[in-house]
Amino acid sequence: MNQKPIFEAIAPDFGHSFTYQRFDENKKNTNGGWHFHPELELVYINGGSGKRQIGSHVSYFREGDLILIGSNLPHCGFTDKLTGNKSETVVQMKMDFLGNNFFDIPEMKKIQKLFDISKSGIAFYGKTKKKIGEKMEILDYQSDFQRLLSILNILNELGSTEEFKVLNAEGFSMETEVKDNDRINVVFNHVKTNFKEDISLDEIADIVSMTVPSFCRYFKKITNKTFVQFVNEYRLVHASKLLAEQPMSITEVCFESGFNNFSHFNKSFKAFTGQNPSEYRNQLKTVLQ
Repeated sequence: MNQKPIFEAIAPDFGHSFTYQRFDENKKNTNGGWHFHPELELVYINGGSGKRQIGSHVSYFREGDLILIGSNLPHCGFTDKLTGNKSETVVQMKMDFLGNNFFDIPEMKKIQKLFDISKSGIAFYGKTKKKIGEKMEILDYQSDFQRLLSILNILNELGSTEEFKVLNAEGFSMETEVKDNDRINVVFNHVKTNFKEDISLDEIADIVSMTVPSFCRYFKKITNKTFVQFVNEYRLVHASKLLAEQPMSITEVCFESGFNNFSHFNKSFKAFTGQNPSEYRNQLKTVLQ
């Protein structure tokens, strides 16, 4: 199954310079596959937990999420029916949605800087997540003009906070050609579909029509990780999700996540999260009670 990444064309409704969408159990977000678009995307997930993948950064979030994804940074849909979130609010806008030089004025310096950092993907936490999350939910009740002012206000606050984490800090660069973007997305989709199986370098290089050495160089150059490391992280994040959400034994989690050696799984999990799987699960139980 060789899914091509989807270039998503986002056209705001006539008379609008940005798009705003809200999803909940009555209106599901169906875009779960890998996609990228020139627009920046700000996503607030109210409550719940799940896997997020932005660029080559894969992680598991709990208690909702607030993320800003830069232009052309490939990412995956964030919620699924198991995650228990109440709703998901998405705002998308082009860098120049208010005209070519609007963000060059001195008052917009913080937003300009925020847009720049967002090329690597940003997750916000703490009070900022809660406060901005509430502001994003209120967009639902606002007129178009109020909504525009609120979005500027939100961006300015995000540009002023210290409560953020850059997701692809090691310099994941998608400022490459769009064809590169297509190629890396084919790789990401293949991992997403087949991470429980063994994925050999020969097989993945073949899918993108490259030799193994040139594929390895290419993948490392774009993601700053080796392919094996990336697949391993993908499996470990899947394992964290299963440990948090499913009443399976740790051995089952190990095999269900694509590891075929239990002690290797234990070691890798501890190196990745700082805890072994049973500590991780027990800590979650205390959080949940």
